[in-house]
Amino acid sequence: MVFQETLFRVTNEERQRSLCSQCQGHRKLCGKPVCPILAKAETLMKLEKRLSKDKIFGASPPAVFVGSWNYPRVLAGPLVPPLPSVDSSVMDMPELWLRKSMDEILRYRFTLVRGKRFVDVKWARDPDRILSTFQEVVMAAKPTDTEMWFHKKPKLNVVFSSREPPSGPSASIKRAFLAENPSVPKPVETVVSDTDLKAVEGIVKLFDSGISQRQITRMFSIGLLGTKRLKRLVPTEWSITAVDDILGKRIHKEILDYPWINQFMVFGHKALGNNVQILLFPSSWMFEAQEVWLTSKRSVPGVDYELTWGRKSYAENLAGAYYASRLPVLEYLRRTRRQAGAIVFMEVYPEWIPIGVWRFRELCREALRKEPLRFDTLGESLEALRKRLRLPLERWLERSKILPWHKTQRRLTSFLA
Repeated sequence: MVFQETLFRVTNEERQRSLCSQCQGHRKLCGKPVCPILAKAETLMKLEKRLSKDKIFGASPPAVFVGSWNYPRVLAGPLVPPLPSVDSSVMDMPELWLRKSMDEILRYRFTLVRGKRFVDVKWARDPDRILSTFQEVVMAAKPTDTEMWFHKKPKLNVVFSSREPPSGPSASIKRAFLAENPSVPKPVETVVSDTDLKAVEGIVKLFDSGISQRQITRMFSIGLLGTKRLKRLVPTEWSITAVDDILGKRIHKEILDYPWINQFMVFGHKALGNNVQILLFPSSWMFEAQEVWLTSKRSVPGVDYELTWGRKSYAENLAGAYYASRLPVLEYLRRTRRQAGAIVFMEVYPEWIPIGVWRFRELCREALRKEPLRFDTLGESLEALRKRLRLPLERWLERSKILPWHKTQRRLTSFLA
């Protein structure tokens, strides 16, 4: 599956994170006078008194984190703020973060304490008491009071890595308990209790039942989905892309039966140092995503694409960003009961701090909620895009794989008619 292939991929975002990993906030490799992540980490110092003991009590958003290092024996555990009277739900809810500042998002990351213990991924088939507690946290529909005891008090240092967002305090778990009965949605209970239901079918069933993609991803990651003999924990970063891909493929099958759109449409949204512009054009389904980091005048977009029947191989150039941007486009086409070709243009500006591909998914969703610009010709729509993108349009067009295909397809259709 897609998520199993992501471990060794190196994307633009990962290269930027690699700089953070090498720099550790001191060598200024990104060219900024002060490390924005370390500057924000001052928030941690406000937590020092609350983290002076070897236990914490707080409401998990609900959220867990499963690492990929040392797979298949990984570090896993819940994320809990040491603040018992705070609404923690927004701290792990990316769908609300587009309206927040970067400072606020980093504060959410650094406020959550990450409990961790080594777990073999196959333990999901017969979880012990602590792993069962992790799973109960994720099944909850709202923040759940959680207590964690540690072998030592949480460390306050900020940790950088080449693949994951910077994380705040963490500590090795000795014991973990829920201090209240979690409120579990009926669809979640039904899917989790069905030990003959494959993970892919469980993901689709939960999504169609109205369970948030965020909760589905957490459930998949902590080993709650799948048949009894195949259940396993999935590293968080893999599970995010896997769920994007699984849901996208299912919707893709549906939209192939819908009629084409009859106009060219341009959608867009900017937030958090990112700009996403989407072009939909009359065609059978085809999709392309282009991403560029505007760190120099010579920046070149990376590109991945698929034609009508989808793609079989992993999107090596854009990795998770490809699947995160494709899903909202497919959701829009299903919602409008139409079929179209699509190109997503993604610009990342220097002020962005790498904290995940979630923003491409949410930026695309936000863009597609807006009323689009509508045009009768491809040329008109491209001129509109020119005004909305910082990188010259020609640089995007020379990298495109499906626009030449689309033009050839239109000429052939006209000839046959």
